[in-house]
Amino acid sequence: MIQKECVKWASQGINIKYQIRETRLGYKAGALKNGLAYNYVEECEYVAIFDADFRPEPDFLRQAIPYLVHNPEIGLIQARWRFVNADECFLTRMQEMSLDYQFIVEEEGGSSIHSFFSFNGSGGIWRIAAINEAGGWNDRTTVEDMDLAVRAGLKGWKFVYLGDLQVKSELPSTFKAYLSQQHRWSCGPANLFRKMAREISKNKEVSAWKKLYMIYNFFFIRKIVGTMFTFVFYCVVLPLVSLFPEVDVPKWGAIVATFIIATVNTLVTTPRSIHLAVPWVLFENVMSFHRMKALLIGLFETKRANEWVVTEKLGDTRKNLEAIKTGASTRIDGLKDRIRFQELGIAVFLFACGCHGIFYGADRYYFYLFPQSVFFTMAGFGLFGTVVPTSYNLC
Repeated sequence: MIQKECVKWASQGINIKYQIRETRLGYKAGALKNGLAYNYVEECEYVAIFDADFRPEPDFLRQAIPYLVHNPEIGLIQARWRFVNADECFLTRMQEMSLDYQFIVEEEGGSSIHSFFSFNGSGGIWRIAAINEAGGWNDRTTVEDMDLAVRAGLKGWKFVYLGDLQVKSELPSTFKAYLSQQHRWSCGPANLFRKMAREISKNKEVSAWKKLYMIYNFFFIRKIVGTMFTFVFYCVVLPLVSLFPEVDVPKWGAIVATFIIATVNTLVTTPRSIHLAVPWVLFENVMSFHRMKALLIGLFETKRANEWVVTEKLGDTRKNLEAIKTGASTRIDGLKDRIRFQELGIAVFLFACGCHGIFYGADRYYFYLFPQSVFFTMAGFGLFGTVVPTSYNLC
């Protein structure tokens, strides 16, 4: 279909080419590197990057390119992601809230004060000179976008986030696909930190302040400590403390403060989901367990550190209704394949701590422990996400 469209526009005199490669060597980084190796790229100054499920508006380039043309120090323009299937299920609503927070608080905030933020891998335009000066695409980790952005940032290139420039995309709507995506997004940065920390510290062209920011703030605090802290503190330390009444820790203070912050963030970033702020915290605590596992895999570079699994997208799930009507099975995987014993174990632990609090606790902390246990149980049985007919062909 894409090839036919390219042929049609080429017949009308538009300078357009259709290119594919025969192997998956280097995965996405390999594909991007291969795409810039063609001779006709020498005539180009910029490259726009979109994943297969992204749908830019017809005037996308007209809105973005002027920023690059009139500001030669800018190496990257990052657009805001919008989601066509955010209302599909509870899982997609949770993702919308998390990604809206990332774009508005982290990226728009960073861009507004001229601070470094990472490329998101899609919905952006790179200046080819910035890519070349940074050393090009590298497939040493599963976060080729962050790898290039860090190297380009160290070279002095500036990035601009355009919140008004929006591009539609699709969220993974099955729990299996979402876990696969989050594994890559958490494992990759940790693995990149392992490989780049020494490289950054020994770079004589970079100021000590920028080295400190990249190594300590961007990588260590935000990508390592921040990920591990959520699970360890809220799902291990506080529940264990509840078993020992003599230990005086303001548990409710920590929980209430978190819920208040989440509510304020939601009000600013995704106001239509303000009623989901508390479930969002509970869901993110569940996901922090998966992200921490992926982080440790990347940090210690075990066998799954460079695992690349393409995130499955379902397209328009309304197409599934006919299959459901014809009596097709409504499960992608069997129940046996969807059970996750680690999550169920954590659920049992939290439930036991809650029961202990009923009989021996005085602070009623079980009002938090039981709902959190329910969310881990739902994850353990794979109950988050869209239920899809087996006859449906995944993208």
